[in-house]
Amino acid sequence: MVPVTPQLWLAVALGLTGGIGLWSVTARLPALGRPRLASRLAPYLLDVSPEARRLVRPPDADPLPVLGVVAAPALDLFQRAFGGLLGTSGGAVVRLARAGRSWTVEGYRLRQLLWAVAGGAAGAGLGALAATRGSPAALVAGPVVGAMLGPLLRDRLLVEEGRRRAARIESELPTVLEFLALSLSAGEGVHDALRRVARVGSGVLSGLLRRVVDETAVGVPLPAALSRVGDELRIPTLTRALTHVVGALERGSPLAEVLRVQAADAREHARRDLLESAGRKEIGMMVPLVFLILPVTVAFAVWPGLFVLQTGL
Repeated sequence: MVPVTPQLWLAVALGLTGGIGLWSVTARLPALGRPRLASRLAPYLLDVSPEARRLVRPPDADPLPVLGVVAAPALDLFQRAFGGLLGTSGGAVVRLARAGRSWTVEGYRLRQLLWAVAGGAAGAGLGALAATRGSPAALVAGPVVGAMLGPLLRDRLLVEEGRRRAARIESELPTVLEFLALSLSAGEGVHDALRRVARVGSGVLSGLLRRVVDETAVGVPLPAALSRVGDELRIPTLTRALTHVVGALERGSPLAEVLRVQAADAREHARRDLLESAGRKEIGMMVPLVFLILPVTVAFAVWPGLFVLQTGL
C-alpha cells in the first residue's frame, strides 16, 4: 500500500487541476483544416436532418460530470451542510433555464462546491495574512467565511446572467411576434412560420423557437412545446404571450391577430419598464448634480467676490 503523504495529496490535486485545464483548453480549440462537405451543407438541412442539427450545434465537452463521479461523497456532504443557503432544486432549475445553461442541478452544485473550495482557499490565505499581523481569529474565520461566500457568489452570478438573458428575450419578443404574424398573414402555416423565424433569427428567442421546432419534428404537440418553454423560463411577458398563443391554437382563433396584439402588449410593457427605469435613474442623477456640479457653480460665482474683498481692491 502506498503511504498517503502531504506530497501525494499535492500531486493528486495538481494532476486533477492540470487534467481539467488541458481538457477545457482542448475542447475549445477550433478544428484545423478545411470544413467537410457535410459541415457546409448542414445549415441548409436543419429542418429535415437531426445530424445536420448536431453538426451546427455540437454538444459542449464538459469535464465536470467525470469529476462529479469522483467527488460524489464530498458533493453530498456539501448539499447537506449548505442546503439552506443553496435553495431548492426547483429554484436552481429555473435559474439554470433562465440563464440558458444546460447543466444539471448536480453539475451546478458541483460547480458551487468548487467555488466553495476556492473561496475557502482564498479565505485561508487572507486569514493567514491577518494572523501574522496579530489577528489569530482570522485564521479560523477566513476559510469558513470564504467557503460560505463562494457558493453564494456563484449563485449570484447565475441570477445576474439569467436577468440579462431574460431582458434580451423581452426585447426580442415584439419583433419575433410581428415576424410570425407577418408570415401567417402571407399564407404560411404555424409550423412553417416558426421554422422560418428559427432559421433566419440569431437571437436568444430564435434559439428557443429552434428547440420548439425540433421538439415538434419528433412528435411533441406544438402547444405542449410552447407551454414547456414558458414554464421553464417563467418570464412574465413571454409566459403571457405564449399562454395566449397556446389558447388561440387550442380554440382555433385567428393566430395572426393574437400575435399582433401580444406584440403591441410586449412593446407597451417595454415602454413602461423604460419609463420606470428612467424615473429611478433620475434620482441617481441628482447625486452628481447636488454634490459636484452645484458646489463648483457656487464656487465660481462666489470666489471672484471673495478674492476682491481679500485683496482690498
